[in-house]
Amino acid sequence: MTSLRTLTVALAATLAGACTLIPDYLRPAAPVPAAFPDAATTAPVANAPAAGAIAWRDYFADSRLRELIDLALQNNRDLRVAALNIEKARAQYGIQRADLFPSIGASAGETAQRLPGDLSRSGEPTTSRQFSATVGFSAYELDFFGRIRSLNEQALEQYLGTEEARRSAQISLVAEVATDWLRLAADRDRLALARSTLGTRQKSLDLTQRSFDVGATSALDLRQAQTLFESARADVARYTALVAQDQNALALVVGAPLPPQLMPDALADTVATVAELPAGVPSEVLTRRPDVLQAERQLRAANANIGAARAAFFPRITLTASAGTASSTLDGLFQSGSGSWSFIPQITLPIFEAGRLNASLDVAKVQRDINVAQYEKAIQSAFREVADALADRATLTEQLDARRKLVAATEESFRLSEARYKAGIDSYLGLLDAQRNLYSAQLDLISVRQSDAANRVTLYRALGGGWQ
Repeated sequence: MTSLRTLTVALAATLAGACTLIPDYLRPAAPVPAAFPDAATTAPVANAPAAGAIAWRDYFADSRLRELIDLALQNNRDLRVAALNIEKARAQYGIQRADLFPSIGASAGETAQRLPGDLSRSGEPTTSRQFSATVGFSAYELDFFGRIRSLNEQALEQYLGTEEARRSAQISLVAEVATDWLRLAADRDRLALARSTLGTRQKSLDLTQRSFDVGATSALDLRQAQTLFESARADVARYTALVAQDQNALALVVGAPLPPQLMPDALADTVATVAELPAGVPSEVLTRRPDVLQAERQLRAANANIGAARAAFFPRITLTASAGTASSTLDGLFQSGSGSWSFIPQITLPIFEAGRLNASLDVAKVQRDINVAQYEKAIQSAFREVADALADRATLTEQLDARRKLVAATEESFRLSEARYKAGIDSYLGLLDAQRNLYSAQLDLISVRQSDAANRVTLYRALGGGWQ
């Protein structure tokens, strides 16, 4: 047993000094400009925190939305799968790491053999028995050239990549919950506006019907009023269905029934102002996004696999050793002098593989090149997401101001048209046009408000915020 412990210590020392044939890793240069387009249009803020450093609980101002996001993080099935993938990758890494050490096991057994008389020296049938109890390891590879260490490094990078995948999944989930919640708020605003408009047009239709009955209004005016009323009724039905569908979509993302108290009332003031970007913020911030980090982990894993493919060209040394006791009788198994041991080193040197090893190395190198391209694509996709969000951000403030002023102008126009119609100056057709214009302007304002709020969420997600 002492000799076995000495051998194990020697193997561990040899293993600690082993090298690998993994190529030196160099992060590929980001294939995007150094600064985002339209970044200069955002107001520079001194010591502004990066979006990835702002926790989602601090970013979203509405307490109901925060509770809903927290509920989704607990119940969403996609996020649960991502977390389970981490556990799976951790276990796989543990399996691969175990190859760095010898697998020591104990065994005990009996061997019984009967020989017929014509095969024994005495000419009589004989029966022999052998009992043994041993501790040892079998086919343990000395990792002189780092093949196992390279595979271990590959498994480690894949495990770390699943952690980044979980963070990326959380970012997407947080953004999706917020976006769906905002869409629900916008459609509820549209439904409320449609119902209010329906009530107003119902009164207008009733008044026009009475005027038509006494001959004070033409049939054309009556049909125009009826057209507006039916249009508003159709909008009420459409937005009612959209609100129900929005609630169903939100329930699926959250992964649990929606508490009624967490539903939005109105769209305005539901999201805190997005953290402003300093002018000319470098695109290097994208390399800290979890999805980009996941692509880099996959690249590192492919790089490590090249080391394993290279090591396959060199000799492989394996050891099999055991120590224990042996005896022809069971009661003599642990008596003095029954000790036994065996030590079987083996070296395997590839001589002719018909190009198998070269092909394996080529596959590993091509896979690394594929991962380089995927890493660069991930950065380019992230860059475009931020650039698109910034492009919207640069004009949304102006759009909101224009839509508010348009609503105010159409409200005043409707008021004047109504007054002129009652005074007999204008026809009823002019009043109906003013009603249509006001309703359309109010719907457009809701849409721009939704776009503004959704853009804040999109920019927060695109910059890597939401995983904390």
